[in-house]
Amino acid sequence: MNSIYDAIIVGGGVIGGSIAFQLAKRGKKVLLLEKDRLASKASSAAAGMLGAQAELDADNPLFTLASRSRGMFPALAEELKDISGIDIELVNKGMFKVALTKDQVAELKNMIRVQQDAGLEAEWLSTAEIRKTEPLLSDEIKGAMFIPKDGQVSATRLSLAFTESAAALGVDIKEFVHVSDLITENGCVTGVVTNIGGFSSENVIVAGGAWSAFLLEKSGMRLDSYPVKGECFSVLTDRPLLEKTIFSHGCYLVPKVGGRIIVGATVKANTFDQKVSLDGISTLIEKATQLLPAIKGTELEKTWAGIRPQTGDGLPYFGEHPACKGLFIATGHYRNGILLSPITGLLIADLLERKTNAEWSAFRLDRSIQTLYS
Repeated sequence: MNSIYDAIIVGGGVIGGSIAFQLAKRGKKVLLLEKDRLASKASSAAAGMLGAQAELDADNPLFTLASRSRGMFPALAEELKDISGIDIELVNKGMFKVALTKDQVAELKNMIRVQQDAGLEAEWLSTAEIRKTEPLLSDEIKGAMFIPKDGQVSATRLSLAFTESAAALGVDIKEFVHVSDLITENGCVTGVVTNIGGFSSENVIVAGGAWSAFLLEKSGMRLDSYPVKGECFSVLTDRPLLEKTIFSHGCYLVPKVGGRIIVGATVKANTFDQKVSLDGISTLIEKATQLLPAIKGTELEKTWAGIRPQTGDGLPYFGEHPACKGLFIATGHYRNGILLSPITGLLIADLLERKTNAEWSAFRLDRSIQTLYS
């Protein structure tokens, strides 16, 4: 057995990286293990939207968590750049959630009222008002909810900034290390088994996204979670086509540095197949063209797919396993892993220090966990 750590993190994506960073800031001796390259799965596949208000209802328990996490990004961007030298390319130009039908107009106007009543910034803009900043958007758009505080980052840069900063603060990071099992004794976790040997710790954090379920089931634990495939593509433009992120039903357009636009994403549940289908990309092209006709004249850069972890009730899991002391789980972020990464790191670091917050009880593990065997 190798050296003993204060905590071992399984998963080197944006969630595992954020947790490692927060624990390192608290002086913990941490080991982070990634079965592939860092940020090689869902974290690098994400478009990087920080859509707290665009994607979530105000009465959803996740809404408060997401809003707080979004608010952490400006200071976090500076901190990560100071430590790692990586610019996460935070853009705070706001987001348009657009309506293409009368029903969507009514739905968005109601959403605006609810959010304004909750003290949040959101307003309805007519097609003419939208065109003042986005003149190339389609005539089919009937108006939009403007959300000034929903922004975006580079998902890959954020993920790597977390791990680079964690490493600079003393975290041991090992890539291409597969964790095959958890070591437990008398109802407590004591370490992990890997392809390069065992590692000891009284705290193990499983943050492997959709792949977390495999490790947990081998250890006799099952969460109500499942994988969801999302296909995307990107284009290159020779002139700016968009200033703000455009979000609609079944499609989003995210303008990036260097004249790129990311278009996503399909939703295909219960598969780990990362192949990109012609059907999926064709559907996205049709939806993107409906929003931004000028995208037809751009250069296709690449296509890809990511596997996102969803849960039965749509809420992520944060916490210590009720039947295994020292085993912590952070998964089920679905489409909001980038957005929720800052606060997830803080929350898990607090839990390891036995600091609890009843406000986050909706995300506890015991709401739907099953023990397969003992």
